[in-house]
Order: sequence, then C-alpha cells, then structure tokens
Amino acid sequence: MKNRHARLTRPLVHENGRLRPASWDEALDRAADGFRRVTAEHGPSSFGLFSCSKTTNELNYLTQKFARSVIGSNNVDSCNRT
Repeated sequence: MKNRHARLTRPLVHENGRLRPASWDEALDRAADGFRRVTAEHGPSSFGLFSCSKTTNELNYLTQKFARSVIGSNNVDSCNRT
C-alpha cells in the first residue's frame, strides 16, 4: 500500500475556506444539518441518493429507506438496473 499515508484517518470539515480535522460527532451533525437545510429550503425532492449493485441488498434497502422515510424523497437510484 504505497498511498497508505495519504489516507484520511478522521473526518474533515470546511471552516473559513479550509478543511480541518473534526470529531465524528461534529462531522455527522454538519452533514445532518446540511440535509435539513437543503430539504427545508428546496423541498425533499431536491435530495437524492445513488447506490451500487456491488454492495449488499441490506445496504441498498437502508439507502432507500433513509431517503424515503427520513428525508421524504423517492429519488433513489442504483446501477442494479443496468
């Protein structure tokens, strides 16, 4: 693994035009706030998720369940149909 030292080991958040290390709690809170802000401003149909056929059926199920139940969007797609 020649690039192992270049891998991220913790989340990074954008602050004042720069990325800085953050805790998982802060990073997840910021992501959730972003989802809330966008869907409040533009409606749930502005949100979409794309999943992959290489993952498990369970993860694909959770992806669509999150989009539909939590966000309120039916915009879920995957490469399973190709």
